[in-house]
Amino acid sequence: MTTSEEDEDLQQAIRLSMQTVQPTASVGKQEVISLDRDDETTTAGSPSPAPSKKPPSRQSSPPPPAPALGILGLDRTTMEQERLSRLKRKAPISPPPLARKALKTEPHGQKPASTNTEGSFGAPTKAEASSTLPFAHGVIKKTWAFGYPRDGQDIKLEEILQKKDLQLAVLSSFQWDIDWLFAKIHTAQTQLVLVMQADTEEMKAQYRSDAAGIKNLKICFPSMEGQINCMHSKLMLLSYKTHLRIAIPTANLVPYDWGETGTMENTVFVIDLPRLPQTITPTTTPISKEATNSTTEFANDLIYFLHALGLETSIINSFHNFDFTPTRNLGFIHTIGGAHTGPDEPWRRTGYPSLSRAINNLNFSTPTNNALDTTAQNPLEIHYITSSLGALTSQFLTTISLACHGADPLLEYHHRTTKKPPAKNNKSHKTLLAQKETTQQSLTDNFNIYFPSSEAVESSRGGPEGAGTICFSRKWWDAPTFPRHLVKECRARREGLLMHNKLICALPKSPTHPATGKGEEEGVDGVGEQGESGGWVYIGSANLSESAWGKLVTDRGTKRPKLNCRNWECGVVVPVALPRAIRDRKVEGKEEGDGMGGGKGVGGEGEGKGLRFFEEAGVHVPILYPAEKLVGPWFYSE
Repeated sequence: MTTSEEDEDLQQAIRLSMQTVQPTASVGKQEVISLDRDDETTTAGSPSPAPSKKPPSRQSSPPPPAPALGILGLDRTTMEQERLSRLKRKAPISPPPLARKALKTEPHGQKPASTNTEGSFGAPTKAEASSTLPFAHGVIKKTWAFGYPRDGQDIKLEEILQKKDLQLAVLSSFQWDIDWLFAKIHTAQTQLVLVMQADTEEMKAQYRSDAAGIKNLKICFPSMEGQINCMHSKLMLLSYKTHLRIAIPTANLVPYDWGETGTMENTVFVIDLPRLPQTITPTTTPISKEATNSTTEFANDLIYFLHALGLETSIINSFHNFDFTPTRNLGFIHTIGGAHTGPDEPWRRTGYPSLSRAINNLNFSTPTNNALDTTAQNPLEIHYITSSLGALTSQFLTTISLACHGADPLLEYHHRTTKKPPAKNNKSHKTLLAQKETTQQSLTDNFNIYFPSSEAVESSRGGPEGAGTICFSRKWWDAPTFPRHLVKECRARREGLLMHNKLICALPKSPTHPATGKGEEEGVDGVGEQGESGGWVYIGSANLSESAWGKLVTDRGTKRPKLNCRNWECGVVVPVALPRAIRDRKVEGKEEGDGMGGGKGVGGEGEGKGLRFFEEAGVHVPILYPAEKLVGPWFYSE
């Protein structure tokens, strides 16, 4: 199965499932914008009331979402009249009918769910520890779902946006519901930049024309030239008077992905970066695409990605005004669409090499990762939760596994592209092939893939109609090269929900293997921390497919390595370590198994032990585990 065939089928399924029209942004002269506006008052936004704690009932189909016309096709005159009317009333934009219905059915008198900031990352300085920012240390949250009780681990889009104080928002998504989104933002006071896909110049022009009457709106069109097939990245850069909020979700900007139909679950990572004090004069040096002078590797890689997207330079330069120190233990992962080659090896900066690079920067690479066979001797236990699957092979899974280990991408590339030697060296060549097969077997045996069954979809609250963005093809499943034995049933912990998550949970097989390097200070533990028995989590837009992560090939002209990427993607790697109290109990032998599939503590047997580790470290694992082997997967075309 070729990558182009895989992409064509996936995109056909997604296009058929989309309930929104992809919108656009404004044209004409507009002021230069940046993230460092400070002309608004600072008042924390209030979360919405919690939904009823009554268990959700089985639904044969999801509640109907609000009409999703998007910008394209809207009557600009009517739209402007409505905007002026709202300003005259000095009231927030009215929520869509679905949101109003949801709020009416929620009981009064309940306290809003707390903004839980447990599971912080980085060893906070005294200044950080005293911060009043809601997400000063970073959090991983599941998205709120209508009809399910709130537990402090979930979050609504409104709680991320905090529209009362939002000055500028840069939003990237694959699917959009503009009417619904604008109901959650004060468009009269908040400057908006929407990063979205437009395949042709004619489409861009049409989008701009349709959006010309909307104040404070700009658009960014990433390149869709050549082999690029999909602008799939999901990212939010939100500027307030006191801080910059970065949110990296698995969700698109549509109501069902953010729980408003009570049928779908996603995950989001959120962190607040404080504005530098006025006593500190930020540098005015423009931040280039090749920036290496930012405070953290996370900042460097984010800036590299934003330049590639084509985001306005004024926005990127305004990063000077914020303190990125809290991101020092994070890795920003991205895939930039297109071909990447050259003497300076730009292919190392994106795609799956970006993941490998981040693992090395965070000192999570295996101790012996200089050869395929030695890497396989120290395998990670990898759990990949995905909402779409490509035409998988053992070779591709080996590539992703090696990236998770922090191995040099050239290792697998050279083994895959080395030509057969002359006859006199056939013996050594056979030895090399045997070593390669052993390596692939060792790495893939520890690779767990989670995808829903047809039965899970049909019995969910949304049913098959709610599974339009869960994509897989029978022809890939039936292919003799597809690793069916590695795929497990994916069922939500919140019964009845489907999942649009893209998560990787990775943990060394040996519970005593340390994640050494940064963050070994006394008392450091939890989400975002490194320490003994440490692992990490990826949260982002990348499904388990070659289109999402790229493929390293040989450039025909230069004979150099070239990374081909068909999608735009982004995500974050967050280190995870057991809280010190739990580690101490395990060392003393006082920790008993809890029936979740892991035996005693982290060192238990079976697939559940790794996922149990993440639960104990404070990470919400959205699936039921241990999971059964997947027998009848959900196919989007049947």
